[in-house]
Amino acid sequence: MSLRGRAGECAVLDSLIGDVRRGESRSLLLRGEAGIGKTALLDYLVESASDLTVDRAAGVESEMELAFASLHQLCGPMLELLPRLPAPQREALEVVFGQSSGGAPDRFLVGLAVLSLFSEAAEDRPLLCVIDDAQWLDHASALTLAFVARRLQAEPVGIVFAAREPGKELQHVTELEVLGLRNGDARALLSSDALRLDERVRDRIVAETHGNPLALLELPRGLTATQLAGGFGILAAHALRGRIEDSFLRQLDTASDDAARLALVAAAEPLGDPALLSRAAERLGIVPAAADAAADAGLLTIGDRVTFRHPLVRSAIYGAAAVQERQAVHLALAEATDREVDPERRAWHLAAAAVEPDEEVALELERSAGRAQARGGVAATAAFLQRAVALTQDPTRRGERALAAAMASVQAGAFDEARGLLATAEAGALDELRRAQIDLVRAQLAFASSRGPDATPLLLAAARRLERLDASLARETYVDAFSAALFGARLNELVGVPEVAQAARAAPRPSADEPATADLLLDALVALADDYDTAVPRCREALQRLSGDDVSPQERLRWMWQGCVVALEVWDDTCADLLSRRSVEIAHETGMLSELALALSARTPVLVFCGELSTAASAVAEAAWVQEVTGISSAPYGALILEAWRGRTREARALIETTLREADSRREGIGVAISEYARAVLCNGLGQYEEAVAAASSAIEFQEVVGENWGLSELIEPATRTGRIDLATDALNRLSRKARATGTDWALGIEARSRALLSEGARAEAWFHKAIEHLGATRVRAELARTHLLYGEWLRRESRRVDARAALRAAHGQFTSMGMAAFAERARAELLATGETVRKRTIETRDDLTAQERHIAQLARDGLSNPEIGARLFLSPRTVEWHLRKVFTKLGIRSRRQLATSLPAEVLA
Repeated sequence: MSLRGRAGECAVLDSLIGDVRRGESRSLLLRGEAGIGKTALLDYLVESASDLTVDRAAGVESEMELAFASLHQLCGPMLELLPRLPAPQREALEVVFGQSSGGAPDRFLVGLAVLSLFSEAAEDRPLLCVIDDAQWLDHASALTLAFVARRLQAEPVGIVFAAREPGKELQHVTELEVLGLRNGDARALLSSDALRLDERVRDRIVAETHGNPLALLELPRGLTATQLAGGFGILAAHALRGRIEDSFLRQLDTASDDAARLALVAAAEPLGDPALLSRAAERLGIVPAAADAAADAGLLTIGDRVTFRHPLVRSAIYGAAAVQERQAVHLALAEATDREVDPERRAWHLAAAAVEPDEEVALELERSAGRAQARGGVAATAAFLQRAVALTQDPTRRGERALAAAMASVQAGAFDEARGLLATAEAGALDELRRAQIDLVRAQLAFASSRGPDATPLLLAAARRLERLDASLARETYVDAFSAALFGARLNELVGVPEVAQAARAAPRPSADEPATADLLLDALVALADDYDTAVPRCREALQRLSGDDVSPQERLRWMWQGCVVALEVWDDTCADLLSRRSVEIAHETGMLSELALALSARTPVLVFCGELSTAASAVAEAAWVQEVTGISSAPYGALILEAWRGRTREARALIETTLREADSRREGIGVAISEYARAVLCNGLGQYEEAVAAASSAIEFQEVVGENWGLSELIEPATRTGRIDLATDALNRLSRKARATGTDWALGIEARSRALLSEGARAEAWFHKAIEHLGATRVRAELARTHLLYGEWLRRESRRVDARAALRAAHGQFTSMGMAAFAERARAELLATGETVRKRTIETRDDLTAQERHIAQLARDGLSNPEIGARLFLSPRTVEWHLRKVFTKLGIRSRRQLATSLPAEVLA
C-alpha cells in the first residue's frame, strides 16, 4: 500500500513499526482536520504491521460520557489474558469492565493493569494499538491510554492515536501534524491517473479543497468516467446531492436573486474563469454588484479563478436549480465562450441548453469528440458522443452515433452506458457492416466486462462475419478472440485457442503491401498454436514492430497488452518490461479503463520477476480500483503471483484457493494454470516440495500460453528434491526445446539452472555458473536470487561451507531487499546450517547504571519479583525485565543471586 504525497508521514510510521519490531516501545499522535487522511495513514500503518498483533479502536462521540467505553473496545480482545495479571490489577480491570462488582479502583492501578495487559499481549509477538477519532475518547479511557503511552519503555508495543483536535489528556504524546496535500500531489490524486479531468477544472478543485484528500476524492465518487471526462459532465449527475450538508443550500436561500443566479452561472462553468463568468452574467442581465453579494453570502470567491468553499457546494447549487434556469445559464455560457479558443466547451454548453433534438449542435458535439479526448481521454469522447446521440433525430445518424459512442464507452469502462447505446444503435437503419460492428462491440463488451469464456465465441462469430466486409477489421477481431481465448475454456471443452487459430488461418489477408501490427500479431499467435520453433521468429517480428517508434499511438494502445503476452511466452524480459510499462502509461494517458485492467494484469508479473514487489503491489491495488469503478470482472492473477513470491503463507493460500475454485467453475484454463503456478512458487519458497510438485504439474497440464513456461520453471526443483527424476527430466526436455528456440538469457538461464539440478559434481557447478551468467544479464532479479540460493544449497551439500556462504549471503540479501520473505528465510536457514554466526554484542561498562537501573537492581536484590517491582514503580514486568538485563550486562552477571556481591558500592549504600 502506498499513499500519494505522504512519503514523510509514512516514513515516520515505518520507523515506529521498525522500532516496535526490535522490542522498543513507541507512541504517536496524528493530528489533522477531518478528511485530511489520518485514517488512511492508520490503514497504511496496520498493513505495514501484518507481522504484529494489531488491535484497533475508535472514539465514538455518543459514548464520550461512558467511562472506560473506548478502553473496553481496545482491550476486549485481550481479556483472556487477565488471569496472568497480579491480583490487584486483575481485579481493577474486572471492576472497570463490569466483570465483577466493587468500588471504583484507583486510576493509577487501572493504568498499571492496562500496561501489564499490553505487555502480556506482546509476549508472543509485538503489539500495535491503533486508536482513531481520539478526540471522542471518553475522559477515563483517554487518561489511561495516555498514562500507558508515557510509561511504555521496553515492551514491543506501539500506540498510535489519530485525532482532529486531541484533548489535553494526550498533550504529552509525540505529535505529527497531517496537513493538506501539496498542489502536485493533490492534482494527481484528483486525476486518479485513469479518470481524467480538464487541467483547468482540476486546478480549480484543488484550490477549493486546500489539498484535503477526502474532499478531492468525494467529487468523483458516484460519477462515471464519462461524467467526469474533461469536467464536462460533473454537474450532470445528481447522486451527490444527498451528501451535501443542508447549510450549503441554506446559504443560497439568504442570498439576493442576482447573487444566487451568479452562483448558478459559476456552478455551471467548471473552469472557474472570472472573465467568462462576467461575460455570461452580463448576457443574463446580472448586475456587477452580485459578485460581492455572492462572496458576502459565503457562496464563492472571485480572484484569479472562481472558487466555492467546497466542490460539493457547486454541485448543490446546480442541483437545486430548475431545468429552465440551467438551460438559460448554459446558453449564456455558450454565447460567452470563444468558438475558436474552446469549441468543445462551447458545444457542451449548447448541448446542455438544448430543449429538443438539434442536428447542428449534435454535429458540433461529434466534431468536438476527438478534440475532447486530448483533455479527458476516451471517456470525454464517449461523453460528447452520448450527448450527440440524445440530440439526434434522424434514425440512421442516431444509430451511427450510438455505435461510435458505445465503442468509446466500452474503452472507457462505462459498460452499462455501452449496453444502452448498443440497444439504441440496433434500432437505427444500419447497413450490414454497421450490424457486424454492433456484434463486434457487443463481443468486446462481453470480454472487457467479464473476461469469461462467453466472449470467445462471440468474437469469433464477429470476425467471421467481418471477413467479407472488412478484412483488416476481421483480422483485428481474430486477435481479440485470441485474447479472450487465453482467459477462456480448457482445451477440448469450449471454444478456445485451437478453434480461434483454425478459423484465423483461413481468414483473407488485406491487400496492403506492408502488414499491419494486428496482422503480425495474428500470425505470431496462430504460429504459437501450431509449432513453437516456427512461431518464435514471427513473435520477434511482431515485438519489434510494437517496440519501435514507427507504430502509431492507436496501434500501440490497441495491441500493447497482447504484445506483452507474446514477449512473456518467448521469454523476452526486455520487451515484456517495455511493452507492459508502455501499455499502462498509454491506458492512463487516454483513460481507457478496459485496457488499463489488462495492462495492469500483464505488468504485475513482470514487476514481480524483476524484484519490484512494492511497485507490483501498487499495480495490484490499482487493478482492484479499476474493477471497483468499472465493474470489470477481473481475476486477481497479479495479486496471486505477488503474494506467492512474497511468501505470505496465509494470504497467498487463501487467495489461491478462492481463485482456483472460481477458475475451475468457469472452466478457465489460464486461471487454473496461474493459480497452481502460484501455489508451486509458495511451496518451493517454504520447502514443501511434495505439494510444489503436484501444483506445478497441474500448471503445465493444459499447456496454456505463458502458464506452461512458468509451471515448467517451478516443477524441476521440487521434482529433483522428491526423487521424481523422470518428471524433472520430462519437464527439462519441454523447457529446453523452448529455451533453444528463443535463445534469450532468461530462458537459457532457467534451462541451465534446471540442468544443474539434474547434474552432479563439476557438471552441476558449471551449469550453475552458466545460469548465473545468463540471468545476471536480465531484469529478472527474482530468478537470479533463486539461482544463488540453489547454488548455495548445492555447495553446502557438497561440504563446501565457505563457498556456500557467499552464494547464500547473496541470495539472502537479494530476497530480503525484494521483500520475498519465504525464500529469504530459506536462505537464512541454510546460512545457519553452514555455521554462519551473528556478531556478538559489545559488553558495556559495569559502572554506569542509570538512576532507574540502580533502583530496580536494589529492589531485585531485596527479593522483589518483576511484577512487584513494576507495581511499585508503575512499570510493566517486561520493562523491569528489560532494565534488569541491562544491569546484568553492565555488571557482567547472569542472575539475581549475584546482585548482592556485584552491585557497585554506591548502589548498596
